[in-house]
Amino acid sequence: MIQAIHKLVTFEDFAAWRPEGGRYELHDGVIVEMAQPVGEHEDVVGFLALNISIEIGRQKLPYFIPKTVLVKPFEGESAYSPDILIINRPNLVNEPLWKKESTVSHATSIPLVIEVVSTNWRDDYYKKLADYEAIGIPEYWIIDYAAIGARKFIGNPKLPTISIYQLIDGEYQVTQFKGDTHIVSPTFPELNLTAEQIFQAGGVQI
Repeated sequence: MIQAIHKLVTFEDFAAWRPEGGRYELHDGVIVEMAQPVGEHEDVVGFLALNISIEIGRQKLPYFIPKTVLVKPFEGESAYSPDILIINRPNLVNEPLWKKESTVSHATSIPLVIEVVSTNWRDDYYKKLADYEAIGIPEYWIIDYAAIGARKFIGNPKLPTISIYQLIDGEYQVTQFKGDTHIVSPTFPELNLTAEQIFQAGGVQI
C-alpha cells in the first residue's frame, strides 16, 4: 500500500520538506509515502543493481546507480524515486537541481530507469510510463515478477513479465521477455541475463 498526504504542494516545497528517513514521491502535487517493499521486491532490485553495476564497470561507462535520486519531469509537480536509476555522470553539470536537491530532469542524464512492480502497479504502467516517455528517457524497464499488472499489459494468462520500453521517434515501443528468454537492453546490449534469472532472484519458480 501507499499512503498519500492530500495537500497540494510544489516540488520546491516537497524538496525542502522531504525527510531523511522513508521514501516519498510527488504525484501531481500530492506527497506519496511509499510502503516498505517486500523481501522479494528487494531481492530483484539487488540482483539487477549488482549485475548492471558489474556491466558498467566492465565497459568502463561513466554511469553509476544512486540510492535516493529523484526524477522530475519538466512539466507539472511530480518527482519519482525509481527502484533503479542509471545516471550519466558527465551530464550532471547540466542539472540545475542536482547539487542541492539530488534531482535530475534531463534525458541525457538518465540512460535507463527500472521499476519493480508492487501493489501500486498502475503508477508504473500508466503514470510513470507516460512521464518517463515525456522526459525522453531512452529506456524504461518494468519488472513484473509477481505478474500483478493488468492483462492488457502482460497478457492472458498473466505470467511474470519484463517489459522493456525503448524510445523510438519520441514514443516508447515495448518488447517483452518471459521464461528463459534472454533480455535485450539497448543501453547494455552485452548484459547476459534471462527473464527467469531475474524472476528467480525474487523467489519466483518458473
